[in-house]
Amino acid sequence: MMHQLSSQQLCSIVDGQISGNSEHFFSIISIDSRSVTEPDNSCFFAIVGERNDGHKYIADLLRRGVKTFVVQQIPAIQNLNTEACFIEVSDTLIALQKLARWNREQFDYPVIGITGSNGKTIVKEWLYELLHRERNIVRNPKSYNSQVGVPLSAWLLDKQYNMAILEAGISQPGEMQQLADIIQPTVGIFTNIGEAHQENFSDLKQKTEEKIKLFQTAETIIYCRDHELPSTLIEQTFAEKNLFGWSFTNPLSELYIQSRPHTGGTLFVLYSSGKEYRCQLPFNDQASLENMAHCLAFALSQHLLTPQILDAASGLQPVAMRLEMKEGINRCKLINDYYNSDINSLAIALNFQKQQDFQGLKRKTVILSDIQQSGQQPDLLYREVNQLLTANQIDRLIAIGPDMAAHRRCFSLPVSFFQRTDDFLQQLNPASFSEEIILLKGAREFQFERISSALQKKYHQTVLEINLNRLVDNLNVFKSQLRPETKIVVMVKAFSYGSGSAEIARILQFQQVDYLAVAVADEGIDLRRAGIDLPIIVMNPEEHSFESMIEFRLEPNIYSTDLYRRFVHAVARSAASQYPIHIKIETGMNRLGFANDQELKKLADELASNQLVKVASVFSHLAGADEALFDEFTDQQAESFIRRAAILADKLPYRFLRHLLNSAGIERFPQYQFEMVRLGIGLYGISTQGDKRISPISSLKTTVSQVKTVPAGQTVGYSRKGKVSEEMEIAVLPIGYADGYDRRMSNGNGKVFVGGQLVPVVGNICMDMCMVDVTGLDVKPGDQAEIIGDRVPLSEVARWMGTIPYEVLTNISPRVKRVYIQE
Repeated sequence: MMHQLSSQQLCSIVDGQISGNSEHFFSIISIDSRSVTEPDNSCFFAIVGERNDGHKYIADLLRRGVKTFVVQQIPAIQNLNTEACFIEVSDTLIALQKLARWNREQFDYPVIGITGSNGKTIVKEWLYELLHRERNIVRNPKSYNSQVGVPLSAWLLDKQYNMAILEAGISQPGEMQQLADIIQPTVGIFTNIGEAHQENFSDLKQKTEEKIKLFQTAETIIYCRDHELPSTLIEQTFAEKNLFGWSFTNPLSELYIQSRPHTGGTLFVLYSSGKEYRCQLPFNDQASLENMAHCLAFALSQHLLTPQILDAASGLQPVAMRLEMKEGINRCKLINDYYNSDINSLAIALNFQKQQDFQGLKRKTVILSDIQQSGQQPDLLYREVNQLLTANQIDRLIAIGPDMAAHRRCFSLPVSFFQRTDDFLQQLNPASFSEEIILLKGAREFQFERISSALQKKYHQTVLEINLNRLVDNLNVFKSQLRPETKIVVMVKAFSYGSGSAEIARILQFQQVDYLAVAVADEGIDLRRAGIDLPIIVMNPEEHSFESMIEFRLEPNIYSTDLYRRFVHAVARSAASQYPIHIKIETGMNRLGFANDQELKKLADELASNQLVKVASVFSHLAGADEALFDEFTDQQAESFIRRAAILADKLPYRFLRHLLNSAGIERFPQYQFEMVRLGIGLYGISTQGDKRISPISSLKTTVSQVKTVPAGQTVGYSRKGKVSEEMEIAVLPIGYADGYDRRMSNGNGKVFVGGQLVPVVGNICMDMCMVDVTGLDVKPGDQAEIIGDRVPLSEVARWMGTIPYEVLTNISPRVKRVYIQE
């Protein structure tokens, strides 16, 4: 168990004012009420952000048993639990950072601080893999490197460790000093400088100067001399420190590396202080080679480069910095997180598993490997694991590894023990897994990818990856443009723009959006059956579905008097009352909606005397919010909407919400946000204003099936459209128009990313496959090809097709497997 702190000690550390019972102790810090699993042992910091305020969740946490709170103001709650302790501070985030700095200062073992634009997490994880057999290492869980993530990570430092590796990321000037004060590294590593978050800095020089503030306390700084800007600034700013620069080009560097292609990867020949070392690496891309060079440079600078570490480097694999959620056998959901197994990342993975609240999948299973080199006594470690599993209401544990088997007495929940992964697979009965959520959490050497393969529902090799982190980031970007009180309805129609309705809806429900909207009742019914409890608006209700809508609590868009009266009759038959409805006003789109004032006045009269239904919102659609050309017309629509909504407001004895803005409207017309807005394509990553903070959440990928050489004079594909004038190598990809890869991309119109570059489609796209020109590239069967993603932007694909991103996304077939990832 980690160190414990009393409420009185905490108050002194953060310079607060204490109220209530100050005798409580805690060892767990939380800033998210949803992740609290051990209330008696937790302290909640009520962080105040642009759109969210942790103070809103205090009442619920009190009911759940949390007793220690750090707040900016003591909440006015009836029957306030006098057993609770409130520590009042001027800024809860600063208080969290003070606590983290205090905890860091309790330990004098080496602390490695890593910063840069890219590669921070990979370098951190690879250093851990190389060193954890010799050192007990604490590090940031996942990518906890922000103003909040670093304090939470620094709180994990404890006497059981003898080394810490902490990464720090920033997005704007002024942020690094707070992180530097917390981390206080003894060794610094600078990975590289790039364009990430550049919009908040005047140039790369300013961003580099801000990042290297992390190294003020460092005795040694590791950096690449081949990167001119950061190396110059580091050498000018820290000339008095021990600077350990490495290079692929300069033999006079502290570490000079010759890189040579080698079977299955790359051979590194290292030269330093007159000594030569050799290391065979299992990769050849430049980013991985640079990241490994940082790791080896650190080991050399600290006199840790042993034959064992060089051997360990040869077995390193790409870091899986994400949780993957996939369809499993027998209606199971499978969550893969099998790169490493430690107590801190286990807590994060269990929290993610808890978020996936599938109706009908109440059973939760964890398949866990031994936790290696934790620094804790095994008895204490596995009792803590057991406590974590039981607190997260895990129904059964499958424990793989000799350590857990030897400490079986530590576990109180149902457990099956296996010495090795092979033992589990040999005894695996697929029928023993059914309708449950399975978390796979294992150290690399246990090869849990084999278990994943056995439990995963089999699909063909084309997948659509949905990045849930980006979805939440996009949601927060749009929230930041709204008043705190403005509500949000999110459009999840058309299979959530191709992303998968239920999975997206669960994340939105967890993020506490206010409404969802679907096109037809069937979509809403599917969400209810998937366990979604949010209010759901049906934009195109049909009379035959009224009874089902009422049964499943779906709220109709009422766009005509006739539809209104027919729905009222359906409500009367169901014996319901005050049933929520949404009134659509026509203001210029000329689709659905009440089109004139007289019609609205008659509707208002009927609504005022009707107790069966109640207007929840009144709304309209903007026709051209994304184009400045139509701004005058948009203003006219808004004026019409305000006037017509007032006709209803004047007659009704209650208030309703008004919403007019879509994604483009939120970006361009914040003055018309009223009480609610509708977020659609923006959530999925399309900004009409080119906002770089908004990122596409979907990546469509497939795998090369075959590579063949086509002689000059032959043709490729149906109708012989792909004419080969010179000998050509083609790769056959298992994706076609039945998967949503449109035939308009045929014959060079479309491109895919494979073999390290964009290559054109050759010939006509077939129903289930297509062919691309990979002449001169080292492409092999099994290589990944990106159809849509960071290197083949969705906007470009839409332009090649002569359409809009909406169509591209919604055309992706349901037969394409959706894989949900959280980084």
